[in-house]
Amino acid sequence: WGVPSVLPLPAAASDQAGCPPRRPWGALATTVHGSAIPGNELRLPKAVVSLQPPWLQVFPEDNVTLSCQGAHSPGNNSTRWFHDGTAIPTQVQPSYSFKASSNHSGDYRCQTDQTSLSDPVHLDVTSAWLLLQTPRLLVPQGAPIVLRCHSWKNWRLYKIQFFQDGKPKWFSYTNASFSIPHANASHSGAYHCSGLLGQMQHTSQPVNITVPVSSKAFPPVITAVVAGVAGIVAVAGVAGVVAWVCFRRHQSSALPGTPENRERGETLPEEPGWGWGEDPDDERSLVTRGEPITYSLLLHPEAPEEDTAPSDYQNM
Repeated sequence: WGVPSVLPLPAAASDQAGCPPRRPWGALATTVHGSAIPGNELRLPKAVVSLQPPWLQVFPEDNVTLSCQGAHSPGNNSTRWFHDGTAIPTQVQPSYSFKASSNHSGDYRCQTDQTSLSDPVHLDVTSAWLLLQTPRLLVPQGAPIVLRCHSWKNWRLYKIQFFQDGKPKWFSYTNASFSIPHANASHSGAYHCSGLLGQMQHTSQPVNITVPVSSKAFPPVITAVVAGVAGIVAVAGVAGVVAWVCFRRHQSSALPGTPENRERGETLPEEPGWGWGEDPDDERSLVTRGEPITYSLLLHPEAPEEDTAPSDYQNM
């Protein structure tokens, strides 16, 4: 009996001699042109893009320098740059400079062989007479807000005013910079500036700055302890009220002459009688003997008469 030809034979060990051993996806990834290994990317620190000068808003022809901050392997200083998600193959250095143009507007990101991809930094190149500049649009609580009213070609600007949500916040004759040392949620809003260039008044476009509200929740353990203590206090309060009601009922039922005692045959205590030796001037003796009583209402000589004149005091 032979083996049917329709059944495949098991592969011999030599048939897989040239195949690589099975590995998880993270181990299969390799480094390509200095980029981070995809399998390890989540464990690598992020690179950071910085601007010099630090402003996110610039005029055409302004000088801009982009720098990528992140670790490199020894002997490998190459950096990958991205503009709006597209790699810039001509830029492999940790930093590079250019004169801004409208084509340079957009998001910039970078990466080294020892970092993961950075968060985007948005550069806005705008043509106008005035430009409100800031180094960041999202400001943590307690961090400073720095603003600059920048004029076209750095022309002389004076009578400068800064606004938040249309309300004036600060004025200077020549100082074009304004800062808030410690930001909080009330400082979120749309900022713009205005000033004179020559004899003409100009106003910048608004820039939205956000200061997030910090929410610090209590740890779960502390929350559970507080809830437990509150429950104990509530139970103790209810128990105290019940005990007080029971005590009052017991106290009132123990008094002589109460309805409960009368049901058991007890009577109310009698008023004491007035017998021989009573004080004849006592009102109760006079009532007992049936003699009339005369009362007189006298004003005490030492008591001052009540002043009925209206008071001079008024609520201011």
